[in-house]
Amino acid sequence: MAEGQVLSLSRLIRAAGLRWPAEESSQFSKGCFGLDQSQVRLYAAIARHTVLVMAVLAICAITAALLRHRTGTQAPAPVRPDQPPPADPGMITLTVPETGRLLTHPPPPSAAGQWLIWRRRHQARSAWYHQRTRLIRDEITLVN
Repeated sequence: MAEGQVLSLSRLIRAAGLRWPAEESSQFSKGCFGLDQSQVRLYAAIARHTVLVMAVLAICAITAALLRHRTGTQAPAPVRPDQPPPADPGMITLTVPETGRLLTHPPPPSAAGQWLIWRRRHQARSAWYHQRTRLIRDEITLVN
C-alpha cells in the first residue's frame, strides 16, 4: 500500500481475497504433489525438490487449463428449485488433481477412460444437485 492512501475495509477484503488463491495453491501442492514430503537437510536439495514439484504443478495446471474447453460438457446449472435433473449431466472439466493423477498413474489401456468418465460424470451430477439444493435452501430462507 502506498504512503498516504486510506485503509478501508474494501481494501483489506481485496488483499485477503488475493492471498486466498496463493494459500490454496500451496496447500494443494503439499497434499497432491508432495511438496512437503522431502527428507533432505541441505538447502540445495530442498531447493531442487521445491522447483521440481512446482514445475510439475505448473505443467498440470497448464494442461488442465488448455483442456478446459474440450473436456467440460457439464449441463447448465439449475435456475429453479423445482427443476428436474437433466437426462445427461455431462462431465466436469479436467481438474489439476485429475491431470496429476493421470500423469503419475496412467490407467491401463483396457479401462483407460471408463473410471475417469464415470467419476467426472458423477461429479457433474453431484454438482447439479448441490446447486439445486442451494436454490431450495435460499427459497426457504426467503419465505421464513
